[in-house]
Amino acid sequence: MASTLRAPPRFVPTLTTVLEIPQEPASAESHAAPGAASTPQPDPASAVALPPSVQLSQAEIVSLEEQLLHRVLQRVDLSLEERLSDAVSAAVQHQLDAMVPRLRGEIEAVLRALVIESMAAELSENTGSTPASGA
Repeated sequence: MASTLRAPPRFVPTLTTVLEIPQEPASAESHAAPGAASTPQPDPASAVALPPSVQLSQAEIVSLEEQLLHRVLQRVDLSLEERLSDAVSAAVQHQLDAMVPRLRGEIEAVLRALVIESMAAELSENTGSTPASGA
């Protein structure tokens, strides 16, 4: 008895809503055509499970599949953007962390070459000349 009160792990799906199908709804359609059986249309927001005894037509099955697909895609869409953003941010940060040492080495080499070239050019132009004065 105590085992039925225990809560299942959070990753186990649980039934939260039970769909109850009325036996014979009293509607104008059923009175207009007494020989025709009308199938009740469940509310998509509350439809969770159908009893095994319910027989659905192919069109109803396709409609239910489309509703299920739509609901699943809505749930996926809610967290997809956030999770993709987190994953891309982590990947970009990892690449930047790996690039920083190489970039510093490249920048240092370029700056060293520019300073050497500038010093050589300055020394070759000003060899033997007197410094310019402000007057």
